[in-house]
Amino acid sequence: MTWQGWAEIALTLAVAIGLGWPLGVYMSRVWNGEKTWLDPVLKPVERLVYGACGVDGGKSQTWFGYAAALLAFNLVGFILVYAIIRLQGVLPLNPQAFAGVSEHLAFNTAVSFVTNTNWQSYGGETTMSTFSQMAALTVQNFVSAGTGAAIAAALARAFIGHRGEGVGNFWADLTRTTLYVLLPASLVLALVLVALGVPQTLQASALATTVEGAEQKLSLFAVASQLAIKQLGMNGGGIFNVNSAHPFENPSPLTNFITAVSINVLGWAAFFAFGRSALAKKDIRALVATAAILLSAGAAGIYWAETQPAPALVAAGVDASQNMEGKDVRIGAASAAAWAGPTTGASNGSVNSMHGSFMPLGGGIAMFLMMLGEILPGGIGSGVAIMVVMALLAVFVAGLMVGRTPEYLGKKIEAKEIKLAMLAVLVVPLSMLGFSAIAAVLPEALKGLLNSGPHGLSEVLYAYTSATANNGSAFAGLTANAPWWNTTLGIAMLFGRFVPIVAVLAIAGSLVAKPKLAPSAGTLPTDSAQFVGLLVGVILILGGLQFFPALALGPIVEHFQVLTTLAAR
Repeated sequence: MTWQGWAEIALTLAVAIGLGWPLGVYMSRVWNGEKTWLDPVLKPVERLVYGACGVDGGKSQTWFGYAAALLAFNLVGFILVYAIIRLQGVLPLNPQAFAGVSEHLAFNTAVSFVTNTNWQSYGGETTMSTFSQMAALTVQNFVSAGTGAAIAAALARAFIGHRGEGVGNFWADLTRTTLYVLLPASLVLALVLVALGVPQTLQASALATTVEGAEQKLSLFAVASQLAIKQLGMNGGGIFNVNSAHPFENPSPLTNFITAVSINVLGWAAFFAFGRSALAKKDIRALVATAAILLSAGAAGIYWAETQPAPALVAAGVDASQNMEGKDVRIGAASAAAWAGPTTGASNGSVNSMHGSFMPLGGGIAMFLMMLGEILPGGIGSGVAIMVVMALLAVFVAGLMVGRTPEYLGKKIEAKEIKLAMLAVLVVPLSMLGFSAIAAVLPEALKGLLNSGPHGLSEVLYAYTSATANNGSAFAGLTANAPWWNTTLGIAMLFGRFVPIVAVLAIAGSLVAKPKLAPSAGTLPTDSAQFVGLLVGVILILGGLQFFPALALGPIVEHFQVLTTLAAR
């Protein structure tokens, strides 16, 4: 560990949060339909989209209508992605001449990109055509992120509503977020990446001569445009199999820093946008502080773990100052930690190093950050929405201790909201642990594991944790392109995405119908350091403690095996 390493981690997190604040103000203006500097250019396009789709963007929907529109849109998206990648062999822009993919891989991939997970059971450069990458996967990178933002916009309106019914219009929220936020931001970032050496071409490949004089064919795609939305939209799925460890996606330390910051910046922006839209800036700063504390601790823990002696290096008698297995020498432990913490704390899942090659505690911490519910800061909008659910549970716990009906942001929190909040929270461990338990004893599932013992269990647990959390990263030892894994991981993604979304929208529908209350002498302050401490405790207990037995059998016991190996040297 060095001070430069700690500085890099701190700078990456600080810049992401710092940029998130002004972007959040702008995002809030977009959600609220306020005037923006892009209106002269994009307002006509927005009206054209509404007219072409027959949508009245100014008509507010009930929570049920909002949820129905959201689910219908995502169902159509699933069908389109499934059809494109199944038929890519006969579709245009296929210079690689790739055939269509199998039924189970098409199901998994379509679900993965629709749910903003971007889990990939395949190597992108050897499986998906240029048309599939652009027309299917990149499109979903935009609209799946827009769907998440819409949830936060609807929930924010519920807190400022007074005995109302509507929570906004899904079609307007999706369209405005995509047009005014995601497209411009991605365009700017893509141009920056192209200027820094990231390819953007429709050519299939380029020929290169190696230092030995042999000829090598290098796969090419429109990398910069997909990389930009992959990061900003918290999607994470890369064109190349090794993701952002590939030099075409990440050619220099500068691109590494820019794309690492891009992982979380719009997630933090959604927090600030929610605070402005819900008229609760101070209260949301407490949520930002909570997320920043937990994320910083996670990144620091990964950095510490990855700078411990690796047993294989000790045995070989070479420099063991840090664990470089699975890391590009251009990157190192500090940059790996500065990326791994944010990518698992958010629902991004992109990687610049292989998590399966981390030290046991390093991989375990990355897994644990996902188990907390992807709220650090999570996906665009979806992260702050689940963080607000955690805040509802925190005020409920506080209310039980003092014997008062809990309130949050001027709304009384009653039995209905708590039941829905528990549904949103409990589906996560049910899917992660339930599927992992079955796969750990099923011979068909065990065929996909590279390792046995604790690390093999970690491969299983990490896969279902990543899928349910809509993260998409993986322990690379798992061969997941098989019917069992593709099907069950796809189901886990659906559970982890849409059950919490519907629960949050139902909470919004309940809250918007309640009167807006002024704070009283007995109202628990939710903008204080005391509340931050309470919320951290609730997240760690509800979101983390239930996973301890599984973690104890995987990365924790593997850590003690490593210590035993080192002690024997």
